[in-house]
Amino acid sequence: MNEKEIAAIVEKVISGTLTQTYEHEHHHVCKCGKNKMTLDKAKKLADAVAEKAKEMGVKAVIAVADKGGNPVLVQSMDDAYLASWDVALQKSYTVVALKMSTAKLAELAAPGGSLYGIQFTNQGRIVIFGGGEPLEVEGKIVGGLGVSGGSAEQDTALAAFGKEKFKEISEC
Repeated sequence: MNEKEIAAIVEKVISGTLTQTYEHEHHHVCKCGKNKMTLDKAKKLADAVAEKAKEMGVKAVIAVADKGGNPVLVQSMDDAYLASWDVALQKSYTVVALKMSTAKLAELAAPGGSLYGIQFTNQGRIVIFGGGEPLEVEGKIVGGLGVSGGSAEQDTALAAFGKEKFKEISEC
């Protein structure tokens, strides 16, 4: 890049036209927090999943992690299994760490599968049964959802519900 090109870019930054050009070319420059997991979004998501779990008769623990797999929120419904707290938390980590649902991972980690034994890695944090879904905005993972408390099928259904609900919650 020569001085003339640099000066042109600096001029665009100062005038604000570089941002407008970038927004036009990339459709969304996040100023609203859409591309970030927030506590507010995590609360809304957990509340929606808890309501659905209640309808299904499941006493669940719902965990939401950020894009680094760090917990943002863990919510336990009344009388949920004590063990579900850790399982939900680790599901929310697993889906971010491996960029796939725990239901999909279960298939790959089955005996003879390409990821057989993966649950023994990462200090035992990897969960290989349904109930975890990565949360995405515009194709990028911004967090993870882990649900535990019911059968694997119920947890999987609740996590899938939560993944869809997150799309509504994360709109600007």
